[in-house]
Amino acid sequence: MLTRLKFLTAGESHGPGLTGILEGLPAGISIDIADLRNELKRRQKGVGRGKRMAIEDEQVEIRGGVRYGKTLGSPIALWLPNRDWDNWHFQMCVETISNPAKPVTLPRPGHADFAGALKYGTSDIRNILERASARETAMRVALGFLAKQFLAACGIKITSFVSQIGGIIAPEIQFTNTMDLQHFGEMVDASPVRCPDPEASGKMSSSIERAQNDGDSMGGRFGVVATGLPVGLGSHVHWDRKLDARLAAALMSINAAKSVTVGTAAASEQVGTTYHDEIIPAESGITRTTNHAGGIEGGMSNGMPIVLEVAMKPIPTLIKPLRSVDLISGEAGLAHKERTDSCVVPAAGVIGEAMVALVLADALLEKFGGDSLEQTLGHLAVSGQYLYNFKPGTDRSPEGQSDLKLS
Repeated sequence: MLTRLKFLTAGESHGPGLTGILEGLPAGISIDIADLRNELKRRQKGVGRGKRMAIEDEQVEIRGGVRYGKTLGSPIALWLPNRDWDNWHFQMCVETISNPAKPVTLPRPGHADFAGALKYGTSDIRNILERASARETAMRVALGFLAKQFLAACGIKITSFVSQIGGIIAPEIQFTNTMDLQHFGEMVDASPVRCPDPEASGKMSSSIERAQNDGDSMGGRFGVVATGLPVGLGSHVHWDRKLDARLAAALMSINAAKSVTVGTAAASEQVGTTYHDEIIPAESGITRTTNHAGGIEGGMSNGMPIVLEVAMKPIPTLIKPLRSVDLISGEAGLAHKERTDSCVVPAAGVIGEAMVALVLADALLEKFGGDSLEQTLGHLAVSGQYLYNFKPGTDRSPEGQSDLKLS
């Protein structure tokens, strides 16, 4: 559902590495390789992460599209080597070999194993699980970082946070465009579970550790917030142009995501007079009393912070495996075991930032265009509706537009 940006990833979890290509970013965006690598390390952190995180050092390389620290406007190519490849040459060999590894034949309930094996006509589910693995999302985080740099240059900031692990729910946060989102993000990253509430963070950490000791896994919810957006990204005119639909699709593509909420989660429980965000005059122009809509109305950004929440199921790779059936013998058995995490919700938030950044960067370019960052910023300065330029009886021509500001 991207119209101006295109991205692809390739590679398997235990293969030589991951490849990523992002096409469509304007020229002139500053890219720091050290910051890019640090972004990938954010994805590795959090209570409940497995041993794989200690192996990979995430030394991503830029192999095209950047010169002297600036994007060129051409496709950007990234390469992320898998250090664990050293231990998997035999199992994941590219060439034909006479003594292949023993097939993996007991699919995990809740994983892509079973449906993928039947779809692609294989009884060795390693052909499925290697690509279905969340290792692929490391490259998405890298590509999303590039989009975040573009958005940041346009005054748009994005971060994420954990709002729930199991039955432990953190207090709800009210986001505003004047909030210091960078400071908030640093506070979140300082938490072992990326939760901004210290009391809830401690309870979440203990809960994950108990599940880890029991050989189990935990799900939860993470939020993604974006501030500084102009009015009118997306469109109401067709289903696939609606910004909330595009964001929801991107977030649902994350491994283990089961639902996406835009704005207040309790929308279905409220009546219209308490849910909808009233528009009122303010000293600075026009403002909203609330942001239950999460910054999107009619499929378009409305100038308020975009607030999204994603529900994550417990991951299906378990130290104590569930029952399954062997795809070759048809006999009952216990599902295949791989190295695993106990909880991926904190890491999923970082992936969510990347997916939101790619969609918002695409929507920004769709509305304002620009082959270079300078051009995009120029277009934003001329027609970016940070000003709520409507007043009854006002001339709607550029010469007669109102200067009412949206708070």
